[in-house]
Amino acid sequence: MNLTKIIAFVLLAISIFLAYYLYNSIDTTIKEREAIANTEAQIIDKLSIIREAEKVYLEQYGKYTSSWDTLINFIENGSVPIIEKKETIIPKGYGVEEVIVKIDTIGSISAKDKIFKKNYTVTAADNGELREIYVKEGDVVVKGAKSYRMKKDGNEKSDEYPFMEAGNISAVSPLKPGDRVSKGDLLISFWNYVLNPDVDIKSLSIVPGSGGKTFDIFAQVKDRNGVKVSVIEVKDPAPTNPERKESNEAKNRKPLRFGSRTDVSTAGNWE
Repeated sequence: MNLTKIIAFVLLAISIFLAYYLYNSIDTTIKEREAIANTEAQIIDKLSIIREAEKVYLEQYGKYTSSWDTLINFIENGSVPIIEKKETIIPKGYGVEEVIVKIDTIGSISAKDKIFKKNYTVTAADNGELREIYVKEGDVVVKGAKSYRMKKDGNEKSDEYPFMEAGNISAVSPLKPGDRVSKGDLLISFWNYVLNPDVDIKSLSIVPGSGGKTFDIFAQVKDRNGVKVSVIEVKDPAPTNPERKESNEAKNRKPLRFGSRTDVSTAGNWE
C-alpha cells in the first residue's frame, strides 16, 4: 500500500470520527434539552398545584401555610364550604335602592375537588322552545361538540350551541323536547381537571429531578399601613436548567417560582 492510499484511509477514518462526534454531540444536546424541558414541565405541574392549594387554604383560614404537612393534609382530607350569595334589591323611591345580601352555606366539597377541578354550566341562550339536549350524564365531551338545540322565540329555525370547554357531564336537565325554556335556565353541568391529577400529592414538596430537594416555601402575614395582608413565595431551590440559576440577570429566566415575599401576588414566572 503506497503512501497516498494510507493518507486517504487515515483522512477517511478522521472524517468518520468527526462526523460521529458531531452527531453524538448534537444528539446529546437535544436529549439534554428534552430532559430539562420534561423536568421543568413536572416542576410547573407541582408549582401550579401548590399555588391553587395555597389559594384555597387562604380562603378557608385567612392565611397561607408554610408547612408542607399541613398543606398536603388539607389537599387530601380538607373540605371547603359551598357558599351561595343572593342579592335582593328593594326600591325605596326617588331612585334609591336598598341592596340586601344574603350569604348561605349550602354544602361542602372536598378540598381536592376545589383545587383540581373546575365546574362549568350550559344555560339556555334565550327564551324559546327546547328541541334536544345532545348529551347525558357520564358523557365526556370535547370543546366545540354540540350541547343542545333550541328554537328561540321569533325564529323560524332551531339553533345549535357548542360546548365552549371540554369536560365530563355531571348533570343534565330533565326537560324534554318541546318544553319551554327561559334565558339562563340551567341545561347541563360538567367539569374538567384544570391541574394534573396524576401528581403524587404525598411528594408534592419534592422538586422533580433534584434528588430529593424540597421547594423553598415562604408564607407570612405582613402589616401594610394597618392592613394585614398575606404573602407567599414558592420556588425551585436548585434548577437543573443552567439558564435558570439565581445569578442569571434575566428576570424571566430565574428559578421557577410563583408569588413574592414582598408583594401580594401569586403570579408564576413561567406564565
